[in-house]
Amino acid sequence: MTLTGTWSYPTQIRFGAGRVAELAGACAEAGITRPLLVTDRVLATLEVTERALGLLDEAGFGRALFAEVDPNPNEANLEAGVAAYRDGGHDGVIAFGGGSGLDLGKAVAFMAGQTRPVWDFEDVGDWWTRANADAIAPVIAVPTTAGTGSEVGRASVITNAATHEKKIIFHPRMLPKVVIADPELTVGMPPAITAGTGMDAFAHCLEAYCSPHFHPMSAGIALEGMRLVAENLPRAYRDGSDLGARAQMLAAGGMGAVAFQKGLGAIHALSHPLGAVYGLHHGTLNAVVMPAVLRLNRPAVEDRLARAADYLRIGGGFEGFFDFVMRLRADLGIPATLRDMGVADDRLDALTEMAMRDPSCGGNPVALTRDNVRQLFVEASG
Repeated sequence: MTLTGTWSYPTQIRFGAGRVAELAGACAEAGITRPLLVTDRVLATLEVTERALGLLDEAGFGRALFAEVDPNPNEANLEAGVAAYRDGGHDGVIAFGGGSGLDLGKAVAFMAGQTRPVWDFEDVGDWWTRANADAIAPVIAVPTTAGTGSEVGRASVITNAATHEKKIIFHPRMLPKVVIADPELTVGMPPAITAGTGMDAFAHCLEAYCSPHFHPMSAGIALEGMRLVAENLPRAYRDGSDLGARAQMLAAGGMGAVAFQKGLGAIHALSHPLGAVYGLHHGTLNAVVMPAVLRLNRPAVEDRLARAADYLRIGGGFEGFFDFVMRLRADLGIPATLRDMGVADDRLDALTEMAMRDPSCGGNPVALTRDNVRQLFVEASG
């Protein structure tokens, strides 16, 4: 099988090794003449970013770069990015990198033409209709990690620095016009980031699959996404140069983000405040809290996960699926508990309140309460 293709669900995805070479052509197709490449501070220093800027420069698009992006981007990063966009006279954004670079890049393109504060566009009801849709700049997304799937999303996660809450900013036109998914760009990921981002993709697929909302297309995508992670994440973790495994994981990352249109649940409701308060890696947090959430949700998802275990060739029903998750975490060197990641027990009440306000609560198959959410934090703390 040749791991290359051009897909148009949910947007155009140019998938395959070496396709970053098409970056300038993607700009032309999206109607961008003066792109601003947005990425994080670390990635800005690496060869993959220099290569992308060189491709743009050679094609006459310049080499404008904004890299003031924190691991959990906040409104200060966004304000600085919008200022750079406006000052440079740009007409589009290349969101380049992992979740932080992709999310902030999309948010810059969204906010550059707005007059209201960003929090007015939180994913609450129809708040997205407050935006001036015609002022949203086009985005090209180039993922360099395989997990968040932000490259195929219509939203951006921005941390409110004052309240330490992660907010989802949503608008349909935030969806990138073109995605360039080149697995060669993910080869440089260190093992810990490979593990954490890969478990993020798995968590997206798992929670979407278990969500009680009706979306059979997403459920099917989620199931196949879990299979791709189960078969390829250990390979990519052991051998970062395994381009086949990297390609399958890049596909799984995008699939997870498409699938979670069906909903997310307690895994993300817990990991969002933990990431905002402690600045910890989102995907790794998802992996750490996953067993406790599986135990809570067992009465509602036991049969469903038994079918998933059969599809993933794990067998053993719910217990087989649960044991697989525990083995996978151990094989990837995921910390066993939140305490191992530096989460203090004295913050659990505040974290519980933050988790209860997270919109992911609505997609959990078991109704979440302050009592059972706090107990999830206790169990995950070890």
